[in-house]
Amino acid sequence: MASKKKGIREIALDILQSVEKNQSYSNLLLNTTINKYKLSQADSGLLTELTYGTLQRKMTLDYFLEPFLGTGKKIEGWVTILLRLSVYQMAFLDKIPDHAILFEAVEIAKKRGHKGIAAMVNGVLRNIQRKGLPSLDEIKDDAERLAITTSHPTWLVRRWIKQFGYEKTEAMCELNLHAPVQTARVNKTILSRKELISRLEEEGFFVEPSPVIHEAVRCLKGNLAHSHAYKEGFLTIQDESSMLVAYALGAKGDDLVLDSCSAPGGKTTHIAEGLSAGKVIALDLHEHKVKLVAEQAERLQLNNIETRATDSRKAGELFEQETFDKVLVDAPCSGLGVMRRKPDLKYTKTENDITRLSSIQQTLLEASAPLLKREGILVYSTCTVDKEENDRVAEAFLSAHPDFEPDLSLANRMPQEVQPFVNQHTIQIFPQDFGSDGFYIACFRKKV
Repeated sequence: MASKKKGIREIALDILQSVEKNQSYSNLLLNTTINKYKLSQADSGLLTELTYGTLQRKMTLDYFLEPFLGTGKKIEGWVTILLRLSVYQMAFLDKIPDHAILFEAVEIAKKRGHKGIAAMVNGVLRNIQRKGLPSLDEIKDDAERLAITTSHPTWLVRRWIKQFGYEKTEAMCELNLHAPVQTARVNKTILSRKELISRLEEEGFFVEPSPVIHEAVRCLKGNLAHSHAYKEGFLTIQDESSMLVAYALGAKGDDLVLDSCSAPGGKTTHIAEGLSAGKVIALDLHEHKVKLVAEQAERLQLNNIETRATDSRKAGELFEQETFDKVLVDAPCSGLGVMRRKPDLKYTKTENDITRLSSIQQTLLEASAPLLKREGILVYSTCTVDKEENDRVAEAFLSAHPDFEPDLSLANRMPQEVQPFVNQHTIQIFPQDFGSDGFYIACFRKKV
């Protein structure tokens, strides 16, 4: 159907329906939809706001809607999503007048359903307009109130409060509601950060140097993936927390590095850019994922990355023991540190996922450890904040491997601004620390 016939709100409804029904990833779906309808920058901005905003606040919106829906009739899925979408605009967007929101919602309801549905949607929204939204202060239990207010599952909020305390949990949940700033890493093998900034400014982007990472920039306006600088291999789009992994590994000179879970290649290419004569061997389970790493290496003009599609748990069958100077295990994880980028994660993860993943993480470390030379560095990293996947995996690894010790020189390799966050051989970054992703790094040294 031509985009003229579908307004931005109806397109947002399509995306939200697909996320709910098919467990589609909102970020991927949003990109393909923007390209499919060839949306302008303003329309893309509104679509992103409506989609992410409604997803981010889903539990809050359901709480607001509940008193107005009655208990009698079962409402179709798409109608509930349309009501959420409308209440999101009424509650959180001040530029759109209520009458416009109501008109649009009723038109979509007529088009997709029948007069009865349109009348119900109209009635609910007018009722909300008249009576106002129910107060969140009425929720007496602190954890439950925080869960509903910030739209995080109650089990997760209770778990975080237990692990980190109420204040830290509250700050993290609050920040998770806001979209992150796009950040990128300069390809130092080609140009300096200063040169990159001036090139991007010439292209019309608003960028500033990262106050945390020396080779990073923050983009305040525009999408760097569409820049000429990106196409020419001058930069890699990567979160600042993720950039700390290459610092932790400290690979340089002619080091031979194993990156055991390398896709999509942000960390792999960062490591490779820091080597003068060394090489990175990048493994990943799937052929199509390894292809992504190879494509990034080609775009960045790096010829010191060798990719292989293989299960890293069987890496011992490919390489001799004590082959590598440095090993990175950037393990599959629950992704609870990147919920600002992938808001749908909040509603699909379970405690069982965390337990299952922590066992996979331990197996990956187990398989990689023998491949490291004596005195070599092994880095374990995840983009989550959960202790069961982080500290407990690191502790279990050390207690099972007396030939490894905590690498207490980790802080010396970190940028100055990050050093206060280093706890001996580990770092836990929360989203509120730098406005970057939640991230964990543990560093081990193999004994002589």
